[in-house]
Amino acid sequence: MALDKRTVARIASLARIRVEAEELEALAGELSQILAWVEELNAVDTRGVLPMASAAVSRLPMREDHVTDGGCREAILQNAPKSAKGFFVVPKVVE
Repeated sequence: MALDKRTVARIASLARIRVEAEELEALAGELSQILAWVEELNAVDTRGVLPMASAAVSRLPMREDHVTDGGCREAILQNAPKSAKGFFVVPKVVE
């Protein structure tokens, strides 16, 4: 599919991209080559091929999920500007 300068100018306008008039011819050629490549890819028979996110087959390592409180409340509260009774003290924001 060959694109002309007028079509490229319209695409640039829709995409809100400023393209100078002298750049339109070169851009039309580049976009035409990209579209030709996509058309070539569309000709490939992909029936029976599962979609994939990567060419390398990999599985994420799994681990047991253990819920804990962290056991370091005092160390965390030392970072707070103010704390009371084991909790952060923050300014009141609701009237």
